[in-house]
Amino acid sequence: MSSVLTQTKHACFCSHFRRRPNKQLGASLNRNKQLWQRISESRDGLVTAAVSSETGSYGVFTLNYEADNEDPRLTSTWKKTMNVVVTGAAGQIANHLLFMIASGEVFGRDQPIALHLLGSERSREAVEGVAMELEDSLYPLLRQVIIGTDPYKVFKDADWAILIGAKPRGPGMERADLLDINGQIFQEQGKAINEVASRNCKMMVVGNPCNTNAMIAMENAPDIPRENWHALTRLDENRAKCQLGLKAGKFYTSVTNMCVWGNHSTSQVPDFVNAKIGGKRTPAVIKDTQWLKEEFTPTVATRGAALIKKWGRSSGASTAVSIADALRSLYTPTPEGDCFSSAVCTDGNPYDLEEGLIFSMPCRSNGDGTYEVIDDFVIDDWLRSKLEATQQELILERDCVGHLIPNSSRAVCTIKEDTMLPGEN
Repeated sequence: MSSVLTQTKHACFCSHFRRRPNKQLGASLNRNKQLWQRISESRDGLVTAAVSSETGSYGVFTLNYEADNEDPRLTSTWKKTMNVVVTGAAGQIANHLLFMIASGEVFGRDQPIALHLLGSERSREAVEGVAMELEDSLYPLLRQVIIGTDPYKVFKDADWAILIGAKPRGPGMERADLLDINGQIFQEQGKAINEVASRNCKMMVVGNPCNTNAMIAMENAPDIPRENWHALTRLDENRAKCQLGLKAGKFYTSVTNMCVWGNHSTSQVPDFVNAKIGGKRTPAVIKDTQWLKEEFTPTVATRGAALIKKWGRSSGASTAVSIADALRSLYTPTPEGDCFSSAVCTDGNPYDLEEGLIFSMPCRSNGDGTYEVIDDFVIDDWLRSKLEATQQELILERDCVGHLIPNSSRAVCTIKEDTMLPGEN
């Protein structure tokens, strides 16, 4: 994957948002028709693409979007278009997520979206296929679609970057090798974000090992606020809520204040100490202390493997839903007494964690896209020992990728144990 990150071949899908009718629309359409250099046909004779030789524009997104054709009660509330980058755009997770974003389910029904899709030369045609499905879905909020293989073009003016694409672990590959290979990808993407993205761009890293990948990218993007980096632990939170609800005999919506701390790995810490079920502390509802301390975390951590055993594929849909949940939590005020989990930078944290890590902590938001780390969670001796263990793992991972971090004082890898979550690459 890293070998294709600097390629320049890309296609651009451009949809122009206009408040007033465009009198030159007909002439523009004629020019677009003249500019279409090719109509490519698949082997069964079906038309698959029409690409402008002048602009690289593709399909219906070459045409002007006339807002005056929409109900003014809808368009009067529309915000400025948000540029959203999604990497690994041809993959299973993205295939679910992109349509949720384009529909308004993630950032709101009043938020127009421009999707920038980063793939590889190998996946280019598959990404074009995704774009064709986006065309056919007729989403009124979808303003623009850009596809490409060069991050310095795809990340241009990005407001959000959802970094899903990563190299899967191959047979016999050690965790240290995976850290290095994917670290190089996120090093390059961090540099591209630093150079061309919006100065307040926010990032959600999904590609594993996501905490350390996010840390690498963050350290290579010094001009982007460090608090803008997130790594996904919301799927772990969602799974933990489900398991607590099942054990308590309550529906999962009754579970609140649930945080999963630390690394997205087998060292993760689903926090039953502070979680509540029906407004009561979890230990007061689930009195099986042995289950809480010894079985709860492994059940959450191995959920992906259990899913694969059942139907032979990884959790693409639920991962996409958890990404949507994580993003939506930043644009919806957090209810009083509740929290959401996100792996964020530990700089200035209230829990005496080492700074400079990307570590999942309890967060809340006022709904403007920002967050704060909640500072009043109870940390008992059991929880503190678990936090120290997952922190140590992240420190060792940081040491492994020190050669990818500017001005790093340590670059030596001593990781032997494989702590990748079962069922994930």
